[in-house]
Amino acid sequence: MPREGFERQLHELQDEVLVMGSMVEKAIARSIEALKQRDFNLARRIIEGDEQINQKRFDIEENCIALLATQQPMASDLRTILAVLSLVTDLERMGDYAKGVAEITLMIGDTPLFKPLIDIPRMAERGVEMLRDSLKSFIERDADKAREIARKDDEIDDLYDQVFRECISYMLENPRVITTATRLIWAAHKLERIGDRVTNICERVVFLVTGKMEEIGDSK
Repeated sequence: MPREGFERQLHELQDEVLVMGSMVEKAIARSIEALKQRDFNLARRIIEGDEQINQKRFDIEENCIALLATQQPMASDLRTILAVLSLVTDLERMGDYAKGVAEITLMIGDTPLFKPLIDIPRMAERGVEMLRDSLKSFIERDADKAREIARKDDEIDDLYDQVFRECISYMLENPRVITTATRLIWAAHKLERIGDRVTNICERVVFLVTGKMEEIGDSK
């Protein structure tokens, strides 16, 4: 394949990552909206829509494998393909977290919440912002920006700690809210993991730019 054709396919591959990222962003935002509004129909649509995110991952992986098999890319082109393979795995997992929040919404059902949802929506907002910025740093090949984004994961961790402490406090005061509070902790934990997955993406951006694997923060 001529170099021009190969570069075109690489650009198309990156465009598909952005499409998948947009799908995940919407799933996260909608999962929180479903939880806040007790919109069970929306929650079910998010759960069903997770299959589309999974399929997008498989399609991108197949394209990556085809390029590896047919073009035998070297240096930065190889790092791009390897980074994409890693990115789509993290994106797919983030889609699973959004699906998990939607499932928790159905579990809670019509049970009244013991407090307004404040920090959990903030966690989702921070996660979506970090995800969007991390993908931008990937396209722009901006390692410094990627490191800066990864450091913002501490904000999500702090919000999770806040949710956890508040829920435990309400449980101790009123045992009748234990089930609902536990489920809210589950939802918050899934959002906390989104920050970890974005950190993984940032690490791959650094690898793509520098050629070196670098651990940023406490990503898992």
